Amino acid sequence: MSEPTVVVGQITRAHGVRGEVAVLVLSEVPERFARGAVLHLEDGRALTVESSRAHRGHLLVKFREVTDRTAAEALRSRMLVVPESASPKLPEGSWWDHQLVGCEVVTESGRPLGELREVIHTPANDVWSAVAGETETLVPALRDVVVSVDVAARRIVVREVPGLTGPDDEEP
Repeated sequence: MSEPTVVVGQITRAHGVRGEVAVLVLSEVPERFARGAVLHLEDGRALTVESSRAHRGHLLVKFREVTDRTAAEALRSRMLVVPESASPKLPEGSWWDHQLVGCEVVTESGRPLGELREVIHTPANDVWSAVAGETETLVPALRDVVVSVDVAARRIVVREVPGLTGPDDEEP
């Protein structure tokens, strides 16, 4: 896909024998999973929604291109994306994953935590993985932790909360 994409769901597992998959929905646009909607895997392969239904906190989705359990199992943990242009404008203080990846992450005192490499979607809140050399810092994407995000300047500032960067950041 030539333009940036937005993650709208993650396939968590196969369901049944006819190619249905369970999807953790990461979109607030309900039409994303309507019959006939086209979603993409991160490799660009298109999947057309044949049907979808709610089931135990997930959405069960049948894609036209996925015909059996074996094909469905091959999609486990894969992310579903759409082109950014197919998404509504974000409210102030929100960002697409691809806008954050690559940003420098620093603490309020200026201590570098590394480059944001991945946005991890969890049921409670997103977690941002910042990597500097061999050290990974997991930053909970919460208002109490994130001070500022400047996508244009590629810089994220976070509070120094105990435990965020390991034992060195705690008071003696």
